[in-house]
Amino acid sequence: MKLSRFLILIFISIVPIFSFSAEKEGVDFVSPKDGDETQSKISLKFSVSGMDVKPAGVMSEKTGHHHLIVDGKPIPKGTPVPKDEKNLHFGKGESETTLTLPKGKHTLTLQFADGAHLSYGEAWSKTITITVK
Repeated sequence: MKLSRFLILIFISIVPIFSFSAEKEGVDFVSPKDGDETQSKISLKFSVSGMDVKPAGVMSEKTGHHHLIVDGKPIPKGTPVPKDEKNLHFGKGESETTLTLPKGKHTLTLQFADGAHLSYGEAWSKTITITVK
């Protein structure tokens, strides 16, 4: 009986060490969230796990910066992210911005890319849909 209590105590002590959940690698929108209804002026906040945010031009392993694609799709891995009114670059290492969009439904795709703006691909992107009232 004492041995079984001892084993249970050991088991209970060890389980928390191995039961932590590793944070999923990738990018995410802190705000807004998928399905949100917003006003035309939107505050956006981005996050990344598994890489570090560095300004454009920094070519270190596991680093990059955010890009926002408005009403578009993720950029294939190794492809340069275009720079135009629908593909916004945050090359100074920004993790938040304000954006004004017309009324209606919009997709926002957060895309992480390296210091030369080469996309890390769909695995390092996140697309949400929002509705501007």
